Amino acid sequence: MPPASPATPDQVRRYLPWLVAGALFMENLDATIVNTAVPVMAGSLQVAPLALKAVLTSYTLSLAVFIPISGWMADRFGTRRVFQQAVLLFALGSLFCGLSVNVPMLVAARVLQGIGGAMMTPVGRIAVVRTFPRSELLRTMNFVIIPALIGPMLGPFAGGVIVHWLHWRVIFFVNLPLALAGFWMVQRYMPDYREENAGALDRTGFLLFGAGIALLSWVLEVFGEHTLAAGPMSLMTAGALGLLALYGWHSRRQKRPVMALWLFRVRTFRLSVIGGFVTRLGVGGMPFLLPLLYQLGLGYAPWQAGLLTMPTAAAAMLMKLSSQPLLARFGHRTILIANTLFIGVVVLLFSLIGPGAPVWAILTLSLSQGFFMSLQFTSMNSLAYADVADTDASKASSIASTGQQLALSFGVAFASLVAGWFLRGLDQTNPGEVIPALHHAFITMGILTMISSAIFWGLHDSDGNNVSNRRLVSKAAEAV
Repeated sequence: MPPASPATPDQVRRYLPWLVAGALFMENLDATIVNTAVPVMAGSLQVAPLALKAVLTSYTLSLAVFIPISGWMADRFGTRRVFQQAVLLFALGSLFCGLSVNVPMLVAARVLQGIGGAMMTPVGRIAVVRTFPRSELLRTMNFVIIPALIGPMLGPFAGGVIVHWLHWRVIFFVNLPLALAGFWMVQRYMPDYREENAGALDRTGFLLFGAGIALLSWVLEVFGEHTLAAGPMSLMTAGALGLLALYGWHSRRQKRPVMALWLFRVRTFRLSVIGGFVTRLGVGGMPFLLPLLYQLGLGYAPWQAGLLTMPTAAAAMLMKLSSQPLLARFGHRTILIANTLFIGVVVLLFSLIGPGAPVWAILTLSLSQGFFMSLQFTSMNSLAYADVADTDASKASSIASTGQQLALSFGVAFASLVAGWFLRGLDQTNPGEVIPALHHAFITMGILTMISSAIFWGLHDSDGNNVSNRRLVSKAAEAV
């Protein structure tokens, strides 16, 4: 049993979701607010904007490397201590980012931020899964995610306002009061779950898996920019896959591997993680394709293009309020099969947006995209923990978080590949040539998304009922 929390159990259940939601909001806000400030930061540091690409990728690579050991850290040192140290590292990273006087110092500070961020989200999810019974998990996770969705929606706008009226360093300093409040709340309301027999860290596994994931993530980042020749790209991809294959061989010989791949024997967990990964390949590239359509194709200014995407986040937040009744009525299997098809159709419909398209049509598609994607992610994330034991929650969280992080990178890279294929040889300053090519990209991504729904046919009709509180009544029972 975990040590008693300084707060009562009722207080923990009341305030823990707020604590985790606040950490997610801070992390998601930081991830999006920086992008807007890159040109101004480059001018202040007297470097070219492209030189700051490392500032963005260093954070992503830190997440990819350190998320896998977040579960072991929580088991070994306790959720309260690890979460509190994660908030502290994120705050220190933010402070050093704001104080940076050159690019290397800024990159190092972003790495520190990334280490903190890699621990916050998975460990917060572990605490939620182990605190609330499965029957309350869906409602609680929805509550946690809603404030987190506000971060990406406000990030670009807030970043623009800050760099216009204040110094760019303020975009990092805004994290400090949030982190200070979170640091106090962790000590008060975070339960301290840990495993007495966590064992030592699988250092060899960590090195193999971390190096493989880091290299693969970096290749995907570079691939999206088309800045590396096919030969070196293929060689590094093969190296990354080789390291991951070595880890798979190594993990089968370890009692406590850094990533517990044996969890894939649990059907609901396996289909949730794999299905989520494939689905995100289709929809993960939308943030890459839509700005191209709106700005290069339709001629909207960047701030206008940003406004056109805001309804997606608003619809995602509204859907969180409706997802539990839908899952309770239809079940995870039906929802995931049907909803994946709906997402594919929405992506396909973006191929109809061209010159003269009414704004209301774009906003309708944006709302639909947010609505269906939110339902999809809620269904997949809640299903992942439906049949996982509480003692394995940390291991499941590490795998699920790593899969989601990779899926985001793969989605953007795949969208870049598809768009680059159709844009090849075209004048990208000519909307008449750009728009048809992007339409073909939307069609390709939409079809892929629809095909991915086949993965969820492997679910049983009763899978996830303990999470959604769905009750199946047999025909025999109805007859009686």
